[in-house]
Amino acid sequence: MLRLPEFTLHRPKSVRDAVAIMSEHGALARFVAGGTDLYPNMKRRVQQPMQVISLQNVSELHEVSGSPETGLDVGAMVTLRHLETDPVVAEHYPGVQHAAEVISTPLLRNMGTIGGNLLLDTRCNYYDQSFEWREGVNFCMKCDGDTCWVAPSSPRCWAVQSSDSVPLLAAMGVEVTLVGPEGERRIPLPQLYQDDGIDYTTKKHEELLTKVHLPAVGNWRATYKKLRRRDTFDFPVLGVGACLWFDGDLCEKAEIYIGGAGSWAMRAQEACELLEGKPLKDGEPATRELLEAAGLTAFKPTRTMDNTDHEVAWRKKMAPIFVRRALEECLRGEVATTR
Repeated sequence: MLRLPEFTLHRPKSVRDAVAIMSEHGALARFVAGGTDLYPNMKRRVQQPMQVISLQNVSELHEVSGSPETGLDVGAMVTLRHLETDPVVAEHYPGVQHAAEVISTPLLRNMGTIGGNLLLDTRCNYYDQSFEWREGVNFCMKCDGDTCWVAPSSPRCWAVQSSDSVPLLAAMGVEVTLVGPEGERRIPLPQLYQDDGIDYTTKKHEELLTKVHLPAVGNWRATYKKLRRRDTFDFPVLGVGACLWFDGDLCEKAEIYIGGAGSWAMRAQEACELLEGKPLKDGEPATRELLEAAGLTAFKPTRTMDNTDHEVAWRKKMAPIFVRRALEECLRGEVATTR
């Protein structure tokens, strides 16, 4: 049985106090929200903080404010289960509801939070193992070693981002608020990430992600498509978030992000440019051809490697298909609610 190492648990009641404790202990400390990511990592000894700062008692992080007409502000400690079952989210942000409901299992969605999912640790076949397993094959660059076993000659780590919420929320234009010792800053979600398996976020260690700002409802439609081996609980080996903005049948703007295939969610820039300024009408042959072409542009930038489940070549081939399916759902204004 894997057991947690010894640590000191802090239970602040405000964002200010949580940030102050983190600033005091520095690299020895970690924030914990639902604990569905940090605690398993601690049991595997890939993360070993001496000070753990629980956010459960910070009431402001559990709040949801605003409205669909002005934009919804979701506290970082709002659970995935809340997003999955909230009627306002279901009616006005069905893509968000769907992305939440396909994360892990009901038990973990009751514990896991939106803030935690946005900051999910990157994953890899050589990293997410017990200490004894990693010791037996030699440690990897991400923890205790100096070699990336996915690409041994590479100077960087290729652990993959496996968050289900990131591709969708990035495509939607969501912003997040971070609070640190130097104050508060609000940034577009894509700016929170960088393409490195170890240093995968731009968040400063002392900063706390406090809010997720969903955009006001309007002439846009968003959806999320997920590929995984078992539909009941697996991490994505490919996740596509897509959002289209319309003026009548004209696609004014397109945003497509591909997750589960790199150390961050990659923007499918060519596919976006191909769709913008074009009329899109469900069922028309010209539209079907355009969506097919947009999907095919996702093949080249999708950098699948041997760092997660399924064969590399097959996962790469699935990218164009899932991009096309996501765009078709956006065009129809429908979001799949089945797994």
